[in-house]
Order: sequence, then structure tokens, then C-alpha cells
Amino acid sequence: MTETMKVRLSEQSAAAQWGNAKVSFDGEGAVIHLSEGDQARQIQMAARKLTQQGISAVSLAGAWSESQQWSFAKGFGNTMDGGTIEWASNHDAFDAQRDAALWLKSLIHASPEALSPEVLADEVAERLCAVAPEHITTKRLVGDALLAAGWVGIHGVGRGSVRPPVMLELDYNPSGDSSTPVAIALVGKGITFDSGGYSLKPSASMVTMKCDMGGAATVAAALKLAIRKGLNKRVKLFLCCAENLVSGHAYKLGDILHYKNGTSVEIVNTDAEGRLVLADGLIAANEAGAERIIDAATLTGAAMTAVGGEYNALFAMHDGAAADALAAAAKGEEGLWRLPLAPIHASKCPSSFADTANSTTQKGGGAGGASNAAGFLSRFAGEPAQGWIHLDLAAVYADGGNAMHHDGATATGMLTVTNLLLAD
Repeated sequence: MTETMKVRLSEQSAAAQWGNAKVSFDGEGAVIHLSEGDQARQIQMAARKLTQQGISAVSLAGAWSESQQWSFAKGFGNTMDGGTIEWASNHDAFDAQRDAALWLKSLIHASPEALSPEVLADEVAERLCAVAPEHITTKRLVGDALLAAGWVGIHGVGRGSVRPPVMLELDYNPSGDSSTPVAIALVGKGITFDSGGYSLKPSASMVTMKCDMGGAATVAAALKLAIRKGLNKRVKLFLCCAENLVSGHAYKLGDILHYKNGTSVEIVNTDAEGRLVLADGLIAANEAGAERIIDAATLTGAAMTAVGGEYNALFAMHDGAAADALAAAAKGEEGLWRLPLAPIHASKCPSSFADTANSTTQKGGGAGGASNAAGFLSRFAGEPAQGWIHLDLAAVYADGGNAMHHDGATATGMLTVTNLLLAD
């Protein structure tokens, strides 16, 4: 039986504290000593240190704010074991929040062999339907059915694998009225493994590519949590799921895809596949008449270069939508930073053979690669009344771990999307 350690907070210095994490131990358990500055970061780092000492069950004793409790939870637990936390207050709310975060992480941590596109779609549909079975309907399009329906991006990227690509459409409609407008559409990149295709990644870059479905996991977990928190809007979820592999059936450089909205796209980099599948999801979201569209994706290395591993990158053409996203991230104490996106970015990937290319031949898409990728997506995002929000999830995965997170998925971004869903 695992022994539960009490963890308390103190603003007093310790006579003999343990390490830079400012943790000491006494007869009652562990004490985290807070000082001036970023106390949320201090608490999260202390949680990591306690985990690294083999502590897997804790009770948060004494006075903890809601923010402090979640800061601890973000740092606690290992890649394979999230550990057990007894909350100081708001037990049910925090249990729901942590359940969603741990589910998100388990999806990202699943091996590529275990999590095929169909398995990802089925897992999301099953878990969300279990939360609100009377309010959710789902539809899947698999393999060649995608091509018949006109979803050329998902089909094109996924056709190289023996395991077929999938689009999952999930409709959460608490009113039960089919005429209720769709308030928000969520679109998630669900590339369950990304080899880069014929633009093959080196092994060092490929080994973490089970995380390339982090966008799908993030929006699915956010919707699950929002429903448990009482979401009363109609929301449609579109997951664009595929494996990007090399085979005799795989899409090739020089191919041209003709999308349902009339846009033709020349393939100049098969490793710029995420934007190709998201384009289908964005078109579907517009066909649903969504008043706001939010997409999330582990889309570009350029975003990681720009904002690092503790922030996600935000793109929006609509200033009000951008302000809403930044406010939602701040409420969840998640890092989010707006990067440039203007109409000019839609023409940054020129082609002589199609309306646009899917990238450039320069490494990383060239200068401004993250903005150029967002500009590509803007061709498909439409102009929803409440704006389109694109989240490039630079912070969703901590390769090797760090002082704030264990190795693997971080769940950063889930609360941003949840708060957007729940906002008035």
C-alpha cells in the first residue's frame, strides 16, 4: 500500500531546505517554502522534485488556493504514473480536470502501433459519449469514403498507410434541437504517427512523432472537461486522423490536391501534412455554420523556435477572437503568445501549378514558417462571426522532461480551449 504524504505551503524560509525547489521535511510531511516571485512556478517545480523522490501519493494539507493546487498537479506524477492527489478543496472539480488531463496525456503517450487513426477516433467518440450519451451523436468517414466525400487532405496524407485515415465528426447538442446553431467548432490534427512521408524525418526528429495527434487530444479533452463543467452550447468536433507514412500508395511531392472549397494545393513537402488535414476540418467547420472555429495542432517547429516550450502560439485574423483566446489562457494560467497573421501570409507558399503550395522548399517553411502555415490555413478558415482561432501547440510535449514537466505530454492548452468553450 502506497503511503500518502501530506504537503503543506509556507511563506517562511526553511532552516534546512532540500535543493533549489525549496522543499523541507518534518514530522508531518513535506513543506513547500514560497518566496517572492512566480509562486506557481515554485510550486510546480517542487511537485516535480517530490515525484523524483519516489513520492506517488500526496494530500494537500492546510490552505491552498485553486491556482496553487493546479500548479502542483501540473508538476506531479511520472510519464507512466500520474500519481494520486487528495485535494485541499473543490475535490470534484479538480478530479474532473485532472481526469481530462491524464486522459489527454494517455492518448499522446500511446504507442503509434496501439493508436491507429481509427482507434483514436473510436476512443474519443466512446469517452465523450460516455459523459453525455443523450446529447452526442457521431459520424465517421474512413478510407476511400473520405475521397468520395471530398476530404482530399485527410485521404491524401493517410493513403500511404495500410491503416486507413478517418474523419470523426462529433456533435454535442444539449438542446436536442437539430436547428440549434453551432456555437463553436473544434478541429484537431490527429496524425497518429508522422514519418514525414517522402520528405522523411531523421530518426532523432521522428522518435517523438506519436505526439503529432496532440491537437486532437487537446480539443477532445477540453470538450470532455467543458461538458462535465456544464457546457450549454452546441459544439461540433472534427478530428482529422491519419498516419503519414512512406509506401507505394503514399502521396508524393508534386501531387496536387483539389479541395472542396475550390482551392488547389501543390505538395512541395510531405512533412507539412498537418495543414493539409486541418484544411478539410476547417472546411467542414464552415459547412456546419459554426459561429467560432478553434483549431489545435502540433503544426510547426517554427512555432517552437519562436515561443519555446512553455508557450503555445496563437494566430487569429480577428482581434476580438485573439483577445478571447489570450484571456482564456490567462484564466487557466497557460502560456499563449500571439504571432503575426495577416492576409499577406496566405500567399507566402506560392506555386506555379496550383493556387498555393503546402509549404516552401526551405527548411521549416522558411522565414516566418509558423505564420506562413497559419496563412495557408486562412484559405480554408472562412470568416466565422466570432472569429477563427488557430493554436500551434509548441508546449504540448516536453521531450526528455524538464524542471516543470515529466517527459512527454504536458496538457498545456487544454484549459485554454475549455475556457473558450465555457466563456459567455
